[in-house]
Amino acid sequence: MRSGSAVFMMAWAIAGLSGVQSGAVRAQSIEELRDMPIAALSQLDVTSVTRSIAALADAPASIYVITHDDIVRSGTLTLPGILRLAPNLQVMRGGPNNIVIAARGLSGNGQAQNFSNKLLVLIDGRSVYSPLFSGVYWDMPDILPEDVERIEVISGPGATLWGSNAVNGVINIITRDAGASQGLYGTVVGGNRTYDLGLRYGGRAGDAINYRIFAKRHENFESSDGSDDGSRRTQIGFRMDWDASAQDRVMLQGDAHYGSISRGADPSEAVYGYDLLARWRRETASGSTIQLQAYYDHSAREIGHDGGRFALDTYDVEGQYSFQTGPHALVLGGGARISSYEVENIPGLLFVPDRRRLYLANIFAQDSIALTPHLTATAGVKLEGRTYTDLTVLPSVRLSWKPDGATLLWGAVSRAVRSPTPFDEDVVESIGQTVFLTALSSFRPEKLTAFELGTRLMLSPRASLSISGFYNVYDDLRTVDPAPGGFLPLRWGNGMEGDSYGFDAWADIRIADWWRIKPGYSLLINKLRFKDGAVPLLGLSQAGNDPRHRATLRSSMDIGRQINVDADLRYVSALPDPHVPGYVELGGRLGWQFSERAELSVSGFNLLHKRHQELPLSQAKPLARSVFVALKWTM
Repeated sequence: MRSGSAVFMMAWAIAGLSGVQSGAVRAQSIEELRDMPIAALSQLDVTSVTRSIAALADAPASIYVITHDDIVRSGTLTLPGILRLAPNLQVMRGGPNNIVIAARGLSGNGQAQNFSNKLLVLIDGRSVYSPLFSGVYWDMPDILPEDVERIEVISGPGATLWGSNAVNGVINIITRDAGASQGLYGTVVGGNRTYDLGLRYGGRAGDAINYRIFAKRHENFESSDGSDDGSRRTQIGFRMDWDASAQDRVMLQGDAHYGSISRGADPSEAVYGYDLLARWRRETASGSTIQLQAYYDHSAREIGHDGGRFALDTYDVEGQYSFQTGPHALVLGGGARISSYEVENIPGLLFVPDRRRLYLANIFAQDSIALTPHLTATAGVKLEGRTYTDLTVLPSVRLSWKPDGATLLWGAVSRAVRSPTPFDEDVVESIGQTVFLTALSSFRPEKLTAFELGTRLMLSPRASLSISGFYNVYDDLRTVDPAPGGFLPLRWGNGMEGDSYGFDAWADIRIADWWRIKPGYSLLINKLRFKDGAVPLLGLSQAGNDPRHRATLRSSMDIGRQINVDADLRYVSALPDPHVPGYVELGGRLGWQFSERAELSVSGFNLLHKRHQELPLSQAKPLARSVFVALKWTM
């Protein structure tokens, strides 16, 4: 790799910020989370809403937290599977290599080459959103589930703090402090469609340094129609946490992965990458916090020996200062990012130029003002400059009212954009010698103005409820347009606008000390339209094919201290265009803690049907039932 050693030096020498995580907060054990009253769970720390530590009960946003206990008890082995636990996310699969994840709609349309690209995803502050085509390759990021502290899922814009592309939501995956994963841990999983091996060792160096190293091998395959469309992946990584002083903490982590994706009779596709992230955080006696972070990330995909490849290198540095003065809680920060890419020999797909360096710089400020003991106003703005666009202003205003400890009412108005990428500006697609699509440098950012209103209620010490309604106004959504005065070559345009509205709701109810349920429901209504003069070549569904209704019900039961039983029931209504019937499906897990250091479990997914369809048949295959057995042990 041409930038290897220099990057490792840079990660130590340069500062940056992103997903804020307090190393001083002790990670809860599974038993602590399982026994914690729901009222106490509402006080769990979250960082994604204000980019500073706050209790979940005080967060003025539609945020759902997938806890460590939720992840371990779900039985799922992959990140998309874990994200199904969030009722404010729309997760659709068409096999192990065809995954669509969105929040509040606009999930894209593969046949129109429009991807789910309005959801920003971070792993410990490192963005895995691709600046090359926009969106996330969900077959590339991976985690060891037992090493995740929590996943904060925000439905609604977060561009003021997290920047462009945090349009309809933010997913912030926060891994555990190395001190919470000490000793030797292993897992072996085998089933009809999955094999998985994991090994991790955590230790200490002196009194101030904790570390862990891990390796994971995952294989998944469907073959529901006799073809091979599986995936294989090997990943290794480490994390080190150093309590440098009473005020200073340093974190260093890195990962490397290599995998292959089967493509039936076509050559397999290789996916590989590695990353390194360093963070320094100081918490002063006055309560102010300084955080600096830098990361480097390399990702690549390659088809066969001559089937084409692309590679992307990202260098990112950011800094943040948080402090309190009188009634004001301020967060100030900024950063810069350089992404270099090259695209080679992809048949029918050219980028002109085939390599480019993309630049991003930003500064932001947010002030949370305590107007009264119960009323808080939050105003913020981010100024962002990047390749392809002029200076972008991303403001937001929030107001939250907490009349008592059990009630929070909040409202927000925000602006966000999905910025152009090389796929929007530089791509040329052809069939044989005929150019059938060419990008234009006049492509504009896709824009959102969002209005939100929500509440979070502690109905009793055993029950909580969260409801958030939204009204989204979109402009300049991407369309496929014919050439002026003809048809070919097609080109990208900004010919669609419109509104969407609905709400997300979920509850957490402890029916008994040993039984807990979590129901959820989402309603989404899209009212998109073409602008005057636009040509409706592919119809409105090119922006997304989204279900109107989604409902979930998760049940967790503890039968004594050794047996736990979990079940996830979900309903998804029909996709409108192309039509896909609605469905009801069930997943479940039975776990037996047969010793203090070992657990045996059986997990099953899509149990109600031999196969069911989640994406259009023209784009994806039906999903089949899967069952596997897992053994976990610690030493």
